[in-house]
This record gives sequence, C-alpha cells and structure tokens, in this order.
Amino acid sequence: MIRLFDTPELLISGLADFVVETAAKSIEQRGRFNFVLSGGSSPKRLYELLASDAYSKQIAWPNVYFFFGDERNVPSDHPDSNYLMVKKALFDPLKIKKAHQFPMDTSLSPAQAAFDYERGIRKHFNDESPRFDLILLGLGDNSHTASLFPHTTVLHEKTALIKDVYVPEVNMYRITFTAPLINASHAIAFLVYGASKAEAVHHILEGKKNFETYPAQLIESENLIWFMDREASKRVKSEK
Repeated sequence: MIRLFDTPELLISGLADFVVETAAKSIEQRGRFNFVLSGGSSPKRLYELLASDAYSKQIAWPNVYFFFGDERNVPSDHPDSNYLMVKKALFDPLKIKKAHQFPMDTSLSPAQAAFDYERGIRKHFNDESPRFDLILLGLGDNSHTASLFPHTTVLHEKTALIKDVYVPEVNMYRITFTAPLINASHAIAFLVYGASKAEAVHHILEGKKNFETYPAQLIESENLIWFMDREASKRVKSEK
C-alpha cells in the first residue's frame, strides 16, 4: 500500500498519526507496543514530532519498547550513532526509561553485538517467535534498507534475526535486522521523501526482481505501507 502526501511536512505528520494509531491498537491487544526505529535524517523529524506537545500525550509511553533496525559500528556517543540521534530527538525529551530502550551494544565486536542483540530480542518475546508491532524503515538512493546493502552476504540470511555485515561502499561494519525478522512484523512502514529517492522507489516497486542490486525488494508483507511524498513517487505508475 502507498500513502502519498504533497509535502514532507504532511508526510511526517501522516506517519506520526499512523504511529499513534498503531501504538494504541497494539497496547489494547497485547499490552505493549514494540517499536523498531530507523536511523538517518528523515526519521529524526518524525521522532521530534512525536516528542512535541502536539503528539507526546497521544501515546502511552510507559507501554512502549524501542528497538533499532540497524546500527553503525561506532560508539554510542559518536555523531553517526543511530542511538545517539534517537536519544536526543525522542528518548531524552520524553524521559523514556532505560529499561524500555534496546540499543545495540557497539562496545562489543560486530559479531558479538549481533549475537547479543538477538538474544535480548528472544528474551523480550519470552522465546516465542519475535514479531514486532511496527518496524520503521528508510530507503537509500542505492535501494538499501536497514543495513541490507546491495551485494552483501546478509541478503541471503534465512535463520538469524540479527547479523553483522561489512559494507564495502561505506567501509564499515553494521549490525542489522535480517529480512525474515522484518517481514514477520505486524506492520512495516517505509518513510521516503525527496526526488533523489524516485529511482530507487521505481526499482523496488515496479522493477525486475533483483534483490542483490535492490535489497529493499526483500521486504514483503501484507502489512507493508509506503509513506511517500510526490517527489519520491514520481516514477511510480500505479498507486497500489
């Protein structure tokens, strides 16, 4: 499903409304809202809006548990850390309890951090098959999402929930959710805006299947929604 908005501002507001709606439904049905966050500049605007006076009282934050779809292999106080960005934009303003924050431990080796994070997820779900309530994803110009980059080994992962991966194009290790874990979510939302994303969106939604080159094609679910502005969607022929 595609939800189109005329401007990035309207898009961010529309997605914030969806988060509020999904949180309420999840808390009513399951007693908590397990929310997987994305890094980058686009979701930062969403987090700041959720922490604002207009939205902060619309969600029962004590019932929300926050996870990260991927992380760069940098210290948690590094400017490139996804956790640090979310901490400043969302956790600190809302005074989210540490027990409800699940950052990836980048003080460990990438492989150990991935193992540790998967173990923590399984414990959180009481060793049942983990199924998050909402996973927020972005989309790179090169069609990557989370840290599922083109032509990397993690694209073929079938069993692990979390994997470490070396990404040559950024010369860095990343720790990431795998496609099977993402696809198991109750809901998945892509946040994509700007003309620079139009080519990638076209390949993912309407191009030939080639997940090695276009990794976001791996994300498939009946509960997948693309939140986009018109610039990002200008090469999409059909609004399904």
